Amino acid sequence: MTLTVLPDGPIRVLVSSCLLGEKVRYDGGHKRDPFLVETLGRFVDYVPVCPEAECGFPTPREAMRLAGDPAHPRLVTVKTGVDHTGEMQSWIRRKLQDLEGLDLCGYICKKDSPSSGMERVKVYGKNGIPVKVGAGMFTKAFMDHFPLIPVEEEGRLQDPALREMFVEQIFTLRRLRDRIRQGKTRRNLVEFHTDHKLLILAHGRTRYAEMGRLVAHAKELPLEELYRRYLHLLMEALRLRTTPAKCADVLMHMMGHFRQLLTFDEKQELLEVIGRYGSRLIPLVVPVTLIRHYVRKYDVAYLKRQVFLNPHPVELMLRNHV
Repeated sequence: MTLTVLPDGPIRVLVSSCLLGEKVRYDGGHKRDPFLVETLGRFVDYVPVCPEAECGFPTPREAMRLAGDPAHPRLVTVKTGVDHTGEMQSWIRRKLQDLEGLDLCGYICKKDSPSSGMERVKVYGKNGIPVKVGAGMFTKAFMDHFPLIPVEEEGRLQDPALREMFVEQIFTLRRLRDRIRQGKTRRNLVEFHTDHKLLILAHGRTRYAEMGRLVAHAKELPLEELYRRYLHLLMEALRLRTTPAKCADVLMHMMGHFRQLLTFDEKQELLEVIGRYGSRLIPLVVPVTLIRHYVRKYDVAYLKRQVFLNPHPVELMLRNHV
């Protein structure tokens, strides 16, 4: 294959320090995540962050929680009720400014944390009864400040589909930034889009068609506006879940590019494998591997450049689940 898996630039990912094994939690412990450290960590550059420790609170420390109005909760200690909202907000403002220059491609946060949780964080009302409607103060501010940067919780990354989606997002964002670094031109955008067409199609035809129209009319927009719209649509598309049906559609589309080249037996074998994948009997890696074999065998130039066939390192084994 001619396509290089790894992007040129560093895939810099913000991550909750405790997930890397740093003993910064309120109880002096950590929540080391083996996949993040031992597997994904081989391909990304982590930027550790612990809002509570970096804000100046000691380790160990009294546990904190969100309380009050779920839309604008306060950060208070659990036993003594000390309000640390102001200190945390001041630190957050400074931290977000520091992060702007790091070219981050993603953020992995600690679930349920009053400072770092992404969703369903407990917010305690006056009656002392919690409702799971909040987000950690820092993570909420991060998502508001960097709305296009992929964010995921370590708990949700245990889901194979969500894990693949997140990794795909951070690698694709890095590839787009690498392309921009070569020059923000219409030609570069068209080439990037051509490489990623089938990857985008796997997430849904609506966004695929919308992005196709945008690229087709690229000359009608100023470059900055063109790239701004494209990036927004790209990240929206990649947030849509892929399904076996969507991916089987892409596989059939690819088969059409060398249908006339395959022998009768090769066609039958490929159709059977795609059908088994669509029925959730085998993982995506099986039909993809077979198609990659035929792309090499018959030297199909258009398919050689399709990122869908190789969107992230095979060592991550993200397409091996059924």
